[in-house]
Amino acid sequence: MHVPESLQDLADSEAVRFLKRPKTMGRIFSGVFSLVVFSSLLTDGYQNKTDSPQLHCVLNSNATACSFAVGAGLLAFLSCLAFLVIDAHESRLAGSHFKTAFQLLDFILAVIWVCVWFVGFCFLANQWQHAQPREFLLGSSSAKAAVTFTFFSVLVWIFQAYLAFQELREDAPVPYKRSLDEGAVVLTTLSPPLAASPTSSSTTGPNNLNYASSALSPYLSTPKVPRLAMMPDN
Repeated sequence: MHVPESLQDLADSEAVRFLKRPKTMGRIFSGVFSLVVFSSLLTDGYQNKTDSPQLHCVLNSNATACSFAVGAGLLAFLSCLAFLVIDAHESRLAGSHFKTAFQLLDFILAVIWVCVWFVGFCFLANQWQHAQPREFLLGSSSAKAAVTFTFFSVLVWIFQAYLAFQELREDAPVPYKRSLDEGAVVLTTLSPPLAASPTSSSTTGPNNLNYASSALSPYLSTPKVPRLAMMPDN
C-alpha cells in the first residue's frame, strides 16, 4: 500500500514521535482521567434530595468526599499539563543538573499521586456504598464515573512512577567515576612513554634484575686494561 509522502513525513515528525512515547501517553491518560473525576462531580456531584431543595453531595451527602475528588482531580490535571510542557522541552535539559532534579521530582510526585488516588478511591467507594439508592434524583452516573476513573488513575500513576524510576536509574550521574576517568585521561596524556622514562625500571623493586643492572651499571662496567707500548731498541 502506497503511503503519501505528506503522511509519511507527518508520521516521522517530532510531534508524533513525542506523542508515541510511553511517558507522554501515560501523562495524557492520567490527565484525562483526572479531568473526568473532577468535572463529573463539579457539574452533577451536587444535587437536591427528593424531600429538600438544598444541594448535597451525591456521595452519601458528604461534602468532604466531593471536595476531595474535585480538588485532587484539578491538581492532578494541572500537574499533568505542566509535566507535558516540560517533556516537550526535554532536549534543552540534556546534560544539565536540572534534568536529574526533574526526574527525581517526577518520580516523587508520581508516588504521591498513587497514594492520593488510592486513598481517594477507597474513600469515594465507601461513601458511594453507604449512600441511599434513591436519595437523589440525578447524579448517580457522575458518582459512578468519579469512583471508576479514580481507580483507573491509581493504575496510570503506578505506570508513570515505574517509568520515572527507570529513567532516573538509567540517567543517574556517577560523579566519582567521572572524576576518576577524567583524572586517568589527564595522567595518561601528561606522562611520558614508558620506554623513554629513565626511572621506569627503578619502580619494579630492588629484587628485580633489571633494577640492579640499571642502577649499578655505571659502577660495574669493566675497566679497560691499558696496553703496554714496546720501546724500540737503540
